[in-house]
Amino acid sequence: MPVDRELLDILVCPSCRGEVEYRPEEEIIVCLKCGYRYPVRDDIPVMLIEEAEKPASP
Repeated sequence: MPVDRELLDILVCPSCRGEVEYRPEEEIIVCLKCGYRYPVRDDIPVMLIEEAEKPASP
């Protein structure tokens, strides 16, 4: 069962409040503003900063 579309419509990044994008093939949710990558486990987004993969430093 995929992540619910209505849930995805209201999610924002807990770090910067930026818009997020779901990438089902990678099972992650990516913040389009700060680049944090949040895991999706068993079709449930884990929107915790402690669980996020931080973006690579330039």
